[in-house]
Amino acid sequence: MQKTVSASPVALEETSGGSGRFLVSEAAHRSELDLTVKMEMVFLRLLFLTSLLCSSTHQARLVVDFSSSQLFEGTRVTLKCEADDGSEGWTVKRNTTKRQSTCGDGWGKRTNSSCTIEFLFVQDSGLYWCESMSGSSSSSSSIQLSVSGGSVILQSPVLPVMEGDDVTLSCRAKSPAHNLPAAFYKDGVFIGNESSGHMTLLHVSSSDEGLYKCSISGQGESPSSRISVIAKLPATPPSSGAAPSTSGPLQLAYTVLRHLVVFCPYFISTIIMVSLYQPKPFAETNLESSPPTESEPGIEVKVEVTAKNCV
Repeated sequence: MQKTVSASPVALEETSGGSGRFLVSEAAHRSELDLTVKMEMVFLRLLFLTSLLCSSTHQARLVVDFSSSQLFEGTRVTLKCEADDGSEGWTVKRNTTKRQSTCGDGWGKRTNSSCTIEFLFVQDSGLYWCESMSGSSSSSSSIQLSVSGGSVILQSPVLPVMEGDDVTLSCRAKSPAHNLPAAFYKDGVFIGNESSGHMTLLHVSSSDEGLYKCSISGQGESPSSRISVIAKLPATPPSSGAAPSTSGPLQLAYTVLRHLVVFCPYFISTIIMVSLYQPKPFAETNLESSPPTESEPGIEVKVEVTAKNCV
């Protein structure tokens, strides 16, 4: 009596004495390949999330050597990126009407995390901020710099002012340098004359936000500058009987917490990778792990086995 046996999906390489040696099927190889691809995808996602987390925990602020958002053409300025953890690797970038570029790319002289512009031109007007080598930006301390080629500028705060503070605006002529009577405007509306050339806004609030400019008779008018007001956070009174905290322990706790936040993703990704990479049997105990040699992958092999009935 003869029987026809279909040997798919597991290929039967040879038959001897009624017993055969099985090889790993194509399906098993595909399963192993799929597992490897899934592990690589998980690992890449974890690296991406970790890089985002690390970049978000490191910030830098832009420090400048001038106190006004408007400067005369020809002024020398220095801008520096100071990281919260004291690290280097930050550079000054800007966005002007022409293009977005990095310090040293056709403008400024870069020294570590500092950028010096020896001679300002009107074309240097734009938004300046800090950016790390990895591409993460710190826009919380970005500044808008306006370079005037005229004879009058309005000296106003570079950064947003705190709600409740007093803000002084100064109208300055390039020549003569002494103070002259000036008229001040907000959003194009006249708000007053000052004989000293200075106007003080008392206890500013959100209603004081807007575009300010000034003019000096016989000299000209300044460009406009925006004044932004940020809300003051309410002070939290210390609980009665509690000892005042010192900055030392708080700084230490902040440093430890920051390092833990950065370290945890690496630790978690390692645990996940180890848990995923568990060796799994791809066939039964009697199967070997070598690929089929007699037949092409994916082709169903039929082998006829002759069995004798003993009477």
